[in-house]
Amino acid sequence: MIKTYFYSHLERKMYHDVNLQEKDSFLKHEEDVLWVDLFNFTDQEIKRVAQIFDFHPLAVEDCLSFSPRAKLDNYEDYYFFAMHAIRYNEDSEEEIALEQLNVFLGQNFVVTVHRQTLPVLGRLAKISLKSPQFLNKGMEFFLYAIIDGNTDDIFPIMDRLGIRIDELEDEIYGQPSKEITEEFLSLKRTILTVRRAVIPQRRIFTSINAGGHPYFDIREDIKPYFLDLVDHLERITDSLDGYRDLVDASLTTYHSLISTRTNEAIRVLTVISTIFMPLTFLTGFFGMNVPLPYQEMSFSTLAISVILAGVTGLMLLLFKRLKWI
Repeated sequence: MIKTYFYSHLERKMYHDVNLQEKDSFLKHEEDVLWVDLFNFTDQEIKRVAQIFDFHPLAVEDCLSFSPRAKLDNYEDYYFFAMHAIRYNEDSEEEIALEQLNVFLGQNFVVTVHRQTLPVLGRLAKISLKSPQFLNKGMEFFLYAIIDGNTDDIFPIMDRLGIRIDELEDEIYGQPSKEITEEFLSLKRTILTVRRAVIPQRRIFTSINAGGHPYFDIREDIKPYFLDLVDHLERITDSLDGYRDLVDASLTTYHSLISTRTNEAIRVLTVISTIFMPLTFLTGFFGMNVPLPYQEMSFSTLAISVILAGVTGLMLLLFKRLKWI
């Protein structure tokens, strides 16, 4: 599906669903802005848009296949960004997933390409239908609005991860269960997935702000926005590193608790087995089918019972003095 939003600088007016075949007439004024949003698209749709804007085949190929890392390419007339949004649903079978967001950024046009609908683009589209507040400040600011909105959507995920880690730390001191181990693995997978989306983007925009990126340079009046964006990405990265350490520490504690409980159970079973070893010997000895002294006496059963009880008491006393029990 293709959605278009056009801002006319001369008319100070927004237009929706314009004809892309008239692209050149829309972009005569350098302050006019055209936004084309492709989602749930077919191969024919993206190829048609690529033909209209004369996009490079390699960039189109990147849009059609999943790229695991964010990147920035310069194609002279436009820049191509490959980034990732995060889909998080704790109750679904696939808890965390990356949704690729591709952005073609020209002098006065932007084309966003993504398979599934994204909340940040939905918000921008809703606002753009009523107001040009994002499209009338230039392409760099619109790019910032996309990435910043995408970054803001990560913070609720981070809050939920923090709550889950706190809950898990409380649960590990209860009865060990298979569910706790699965929760550990799920948390680690989620943290690694978010890091895989955030860290490359942070690297790109940090180099842009430092003026060290060979492909992309931004206006001075826009730099504070991108500095704020990098600060958000660094906060998320720091939190992810802290969460990863907490999960690893909790998992180590959990394994230690399981090992301690296992050792306690083994010690109790060992004490019981050790106590029964001499008792088994004595009952086996006196139970032999051969004549034994005093076996006809009435007190022999009582004497054997006293011996068995005495041996048990002596062994329990010995174990207590050795602090085994």
